[in-house]
Amino acid sequence: MAKNNAGSLHTPHRDATYTLGRTSHETTRLIEQSKIYGESTRRLCERAGITQGMRVLEIGSGAGDVALTLAELVGPTGQVMGVDINATILDTARQRATHAGVRNVEFIAGDARGLTFAEQFDAIVGRFVLMYMADPRNAFAKLMTHLKPGGIAAFQEPEYTLYPALLHPDTPLVNQLIRWILDVFEHSGAHLDMGVGLYRAFVDAGLPPPTMHLESPIGAAKTWAGYRYMATIFQSLLPLLEKYGLATAEQVDVDTLAARLREEVLASKRPFFLPLHITAHATLPT
Repeated sequence: MAKNNAGSLHTPHRDATYTLGRTSHETTRLIEQSKIYGESTRRLCERAGITQGMRVLEIGSGAGDVALTLAELVGPTGQVMGVDINATILDTARQRATHAGVRNVEFIAGDARGLTFAEQFDAIVGRFVLMYMADPRNAFAKLMTHLKPGGIAAFQEPEYTLYPALLHPDTPLVNQLIRWILDVFEHSGAHLDMGVGLYRAFVDAGLPPPTMHLESPIGAAKTWAGYRYMATIFQSLLPLLEKYGLATAEQVDVDTLAARLREEVLASKRPFFLPLHITAHATLPT
């Protein structure tokens, strides 16, 4: 059972503003995100060796999608403990677990850097969470203290520094969306290079060099779900885009964004890349 000591740690961390907000729109976006990125997360966990009977700590649970995937992988003899600093969104995660009949997952509200546990875990998993922490490498090292010798660390983080390579004269809307994404994340204090930064986080924490993969959802079909998902991203980003003076609601026009994006992709015949990400996994030496 976890003991939550997170309260005293919030101020000193000075974490980045959670760029995508904590609204009901963001909860919906997180669920849509898992439909887009869920396969790569499952591949990461399977490649890392997460399997039946393991006890897994999941960081940044959000609406619960990664925890539910892990619960399936570890089976009824395993256990998943999901942690998120946003207590409200965990109500959604618990409801979804209950609705799915999943009994081997528990959700705890708190800052994972300040939690203590009676036992160490067989694996620790995180998706798109370190980039928002003030000192990701220090946070990662603290998290690894919860890992058993021989345990598995498996993390997945965006790598936004590669996104400008996709700019092209035939895709002005895509170009603008990429610039807005980079600008708003930079203004919020997020770490745009956390994907590549996973390597240093692992080795600085005493793990072997991780096995890493670069992935990105990419599509150009008329019915591809990525167009709608990009619109949900901007629905969540809009408050900060306006706060930082980067764009107005009229400029973004979320209601027509998916359709305009699809039209540009089909006309330009250039597939659209959603944010690229890097997966990394390694086993703690015994």
